[in-house]
Amino acid sequence: MEITSDYLIIGSGIAGLSLAIKAAQRGTVSIVTKKETMDTSTNYAQGGIASVLDPEDSLEFHIADTIASGAGLCNEEIVRMVVTNGPDLIRELISLGVNFSHNRTQTDRLDLAREGGHSRRRIVHTKDLTGQEVEGCLIQNAEKNNRIRIYENHMAIDLITTSKFIKRGISTNETEETCWGAYVLDVTTGEVKTFLARITVLATGGAGKVYLYTSNPDIATGDGVAIGYRAGAKVANMEFVQFHPTCLYHTRAKNFLISEAVRGEGGRLLDRRGNHFMERYHPLKDLALRDIVARSVDAELKKSGDECVYLDISHRPRNFIKNRFPNIYARCLELNINITQEPIPVVPAAHYMCGGLLTDKYSRTNIGNLYAIGEVACTGLHGANRLASNSLLEALVFAKSAFEDSTRMISDRSDHKFPPVPLWDLGSATDSDESVVVSHNWDEVRRLMWNYVGIVRTDKRLIRAKRRIEVIQQEIKKYYWDFIITSDLLELRNLATAAELIVASATMRKESRGLHYNLDYPEQDDKNWRHDTII
Repeated sequence: MEITSDYLIIGSGIAGLSLAIKAAQRGTVSIVTKKETMDTSTNYAQGGIASVLDPEDSLEFHIADTIASGAGLCNEEIVRMVVTNGPDLIRELISLGVNFSHNRTQTDRLDLAREGGHSRRRIVHTKDLTGQEVEGCLIQNAEKNNRIRIYENHMAIDLITTSKFIKRGISTNETEETCWGAYVLDVTTGEVKTFLARITVLATGGAGKVYLYTSNPDIATGDGVAIGYRAGAKVANMEFVQFHPTCLYHTRAKNFLISEAVRGEGGRLLDRRGNHFMERYHPLKDLALRDIVARSVDAELKKSGDECVYLDISHRPRNFIKNRFPNIYARCLELNINITQEPIPVVPAAHYMCGGLLTDKYSRTNIGNLYAIGEVACTGLHGANRLASNSLLEALVFAKSAFEDSTRMISDRSDHKFPPVPLWDLGSATDSDESVVVSHNWDEVRRLMWNYVGIVRTDKRLIRAKRRIEVIQQEIKKYYWDFIITSDLLELRNLATAAELIVASATMRKESRGLHYNLDYPEQDDKNWRHDTII
């Protein structure tokens, strides 16, 4: 089956949906999402969106905080662009129907929270369910637009690019590598469909599931980075994996994050004996940047042998806690943890990819007609460490820039016909009766990444990880070509590629900076390494 549209957007989080709603003003849009539309990392975002909306705040303060967090690798032009666009895009979300929390005493003003690394209160939120509120509202706007069609349970396999035509002996008018869409697996039927588009956008989110412990939903398997990389897109800064310092530690809790905002509202980290420890690691104590707090927690756990530390906000008024953090309060109470009376057991977990497909300020990759937005992209905003709540802001701003740039391209090529696309070739692939191979390799990749390429690294650990991933990649490649593809196999293939890129980037950087900490090179080396790691 062949499906054509002006835009093909792969991913249905805040980045993809924001772009889709704008793009529908100018053309038809196909959104491909591998699960249900709501099943995105955006939906799980608790904290909020950073933006300058307080008279006591300023754009320059937000810019300075972002650059300080990025440990010397932020692109100041990009930082300024993102921060400056923030207030208008928050107002745009409100016009679409997003209901942000308002100040309880000044009801005409938004309630602005503060999180680690921010010098002012500037986090717009909907209590601790911000992502769910934003995602739900964007879905409603997209679903009622007759120029947008959403394909749930559809997973992109590979991009359709000029080189694929050349390999098949098909001539095109393109002189440079250009993207014309993607081959997509209908997970429900097993059919591979051809999606053709004038503009293709990767908005697939991050790769947290490459690690054994993560705050990310199961969908975060590095699909967009892997798909883009296989097509020839440049990848940057994959060594900078942000580990959130406070994920709920409980046998019945999976991927549940305890928001940064808990510390922003006065929550303090304790060891098992009830001692505060962050003052030993940084002057900002519990409000230090995430990389510092995560490494501090990791050091405490390694020193004590304990399984977790604790986050205590029970000293704040009971009604304040229940009103400000209703989701966290309810989930913890289900597990017999009353956060108004006792501390929360927490551990670090993989949370956010600061690296990804290298893009310019218009969200363009190095492949023609191919854009990347959201967590899948490396835009220059985050540098070596993302400032809390800048991620949803980045997604909004680059959805806007991608729309503005792609609109010009569509106008210039309005009469351009699609080239004759080669059909998906099943070859001699057969159904597999050994799915245990997929599950075993999946588990092994995640464990070796956690043990060897985690919060703290060494050259020896990285070498071990590289050798093992090479072997796993060979097994996956053989399996991929021998058997009919499934969503599980595609996710494993992408997960292993993302892991390979993280290891390669981490091996290249011979220093410690931001989220990359190597015991063999514990100091930041601006002379030799103040630049992006590009593969």
